[in-house]
This record gives sequence, C-alpha cells and structure tokens, in this order.
Amino acid sequence: MNNRRKIVVIGASNVGSAVANKIADFQLATEVALIDLNEDKAWGEAKDSSHATSCVYSTNIKFHLGDYDDCKDANIIVITAGPSIRPGETPDRLKLAGTNAKIMQSVFGEIVKRTKSAMIIMITNPLDVATYVVSTQFDYPRNLILGTGTMLETYRFRRILADKYQVDPKNINGYVLGEHGNAAFVAWSTTGCAGFPIDDLDEYFHKTDKLSHEAVENELVQVAYDVINRKGFTNTGIAMAACRFIKSVLYDEHTILPCSAVLEGEYGLKDVALSIPRMVCADGIMRSFEIHLTDDELEKMHKAAQSVRSALDGAGIK
Repeated sequence: MNNRRKIVVIGASNVGSAVANKIADFQLATEVALIDLNEDKAWGEAKDSSHATSCVYSTNIKFHLGDYDDCKDANIIVITAGPSIRPGETPDRLKLAGTNAKIMQSVFGEIVKRTKSAMIIMITNPLDVATYVVSTQFDYPRNLILGTGTMLETYRFRRILADKYQVDPKNINGYVLGEHGNAAFVAWSTTGCAGFPIDDLDEYFHKTDKLSHEAVENELVQVAYDVINRKGFTNTGIAMAACRFIKSVLYDEHTILPCSAVLEGEYGLKDVALSIPRMVCADGIMRSFEIHLTDDELEKMHKAAQSVRSALDGAGIK
C-alpha cells in the first residue's frame, strides 16, 4: 500500500515558506519540494524546515529543493509564485493582473508537461485572475484546479465577529463570497453563530453597540492592507487556508468551503472565476452550489464578476 503524499510548493517567499511550514505542523505530507527562481532561497527554506522534523512532535517529512520534474509524481501542487502587494502600494490586488498572468502561463506551462493528475491549489494574486488563466488556457482538468479565494476572507470575517462577541470564531458560520479582494462580500443571509441567527447576537450577548454589516465588511477588506502596511506581507492566514484545502483533498472529506473556480453559469455568470461554496474531496471540486442569495448579495456577486472581468480584459485575457 502506497501512503506516500508528495506536495510541491512553487514560490518559496513569505507565503510559500509559510505554507510549507503549516504542512509540516499539520503533518500533511511525506515529502515537500520547494521550487523558486531563487534556488538559494528555496534550498534555505527547505533545509530550515527539515531541521524541525527532528522534534519528537514532528513526522519525518522529506523537505528539499525541487524543480518542475518533481511535479511528475506530486499529489498536490501549491502555486504561490509572483509578486504581491507591498506596503504603501495601491491597495488592490488586481493591479498585479498583467504581470502575474504571464507568470502563471510560464509556471503552468511547465506543470502540464509533467502531470495532469495533481491537485492544483492556487494562491497567487490576483487569485481569481490567476485561477481563471490556468483553468482556461491549459488542457488540465478543471475539477483539479482550486483557488483559495475567499476562504481567507471567511476566516477574517469569523475572527472579526468573534472578537466583537468574545466567542470562539469556529462558532461563527457563513460565507464571504465573490472576489478575493476589494469586491469580496459577506453573504449575511448565510451567517449565524452556533445556530443563533446573526441579527439576534446583540440581544443574546447583551451588546449595546449594535452590529453594523457595513462596518464589518469595510474592516474585512481593509484589515488585509493594514497587516501588509505594518508587517510587510500576509502569510499565516493564507497558509492555514491552503492547508485546509489540502486536508480536504488528502482525507477525501467532501467538505463544503468557499473557493475560487471558473463559473459555469451560476448566478448567470460565465467567463470569470469567483468564490462560491464548493464541495472538495480527493477528486478535487466535486460540485458547486448556487446557494440562494438576497437581491443585494446577488448584485454584489455581479459587481465582483465585473471587477475580475475588467482585470482580465486589461491583461488581454479572454
């Protein structure tokens, strides 16, 4: 019986290294190969991570500098390559569209030469643009291409509400949908806390400062840039989101999570990738759910589509 689990991480900078280390923390692989144009950086990150495997609490994962040939027998490939928004820059991931679309074409061109069976987990920003590019411009099974999408915004949303009501964020349920970026929106009609309706939380938790949907959504978008401007980058939350999807695939969980993929007519939208709830298992994305949204939420979904489509058009991507 072959229980080998090989994960390739493409891009060994702040996000890629965080993903590799979260994989180690959660013991999700037997082998991790790091690929980066800066081979010294990838070698150093791999060697540093390998030293942690000597701890009694760690599994003996083989970390090493990789190249694209490692994709041939990989179970999962995580793509983080490409520049990100830096402190002080325009707070909009979509400005990276042209540059990172070209990088994705180069990276994925190397992958498809070697495999069409590995699960692809996209992290590169602008996430929805990058996911659309690799999904539509290459002959690769679409069910095996998953963008982390608004999973991270969903985590941030849960933390924001958890801090307000002083409750475990895992008690907060519901989705942030749409674009991974400024056009993300909370699907308030899906939200609740431990089975309590979201609009009753102020009463149940005896809060006099009433919940403001607008304030929460503004904080949800702005907090990413606040972290970037103060820390220099974001990597811990997105690494956790990536590992949540990795676990769903490895353990064939059939779990429903918000993630990005090309829309096939959901909400009347095509030719764009956005996050909606999707079931993830060992076969990748098993199905997508066109959950009922309010008219206001549906309008926001269409605005997110227009935002991403505009970036695609600007980058010359059909």
